[in-house]
Amino acid sequence: MTQQTSVQVRHNFETAHRLPELGGKCVNLHGHSWWLEATVTAVAGDPGEVVCEFGALKIALREWVDVHLDHGAMLGIADPLLPTLADAGRVFVFGKDEPAADLPWPTVEATAHLLTRVTTAIASDLDPRLTVTHVRVTETHVNAAEVHTT
Repeated sequence: MTQQTSVQVRHNFETAHRLPELGGKCVNLHGHSWWLEATVTAVAGDPGEVVCEFGALKIALREWVDVHLDHGAMLGIADPLLPTLADAGRVFVFGKDEPAADLPWPTVEATAHLLTRVTTAIASDLDPRLTVTHVRVTETHVNAAEVHTT
């Protein structure tokens, strides 16, 4: 019988964003204490087999988030604030920066897809047996988006 075993890593980061295309209060630049939960899965022949070395996954994922998102701002390519804020510090641009070039705005859903792509690339580099099966991004205690890949 083939068994799949999954492991999950979590990381938090502080990042501002704004969603001028939505209207309402999210047109204002505001920040969140975001949480990332990423689950990777591998076929394991032995129930005790290590799926993934946690340290390597955590280090790589946290480094990407800390370099690109933490204590910065996420803006859409069409955001009128982009020219003003682009030179003021760390800005990740949805609709431009890879791997979010096809995601126009930094919604929680788009952020979940971005971080699924990042986790997938990292997991693939660590071990080709790994697949990312679930990513959850929480922007507040009551708002989250999830990507399920299987």
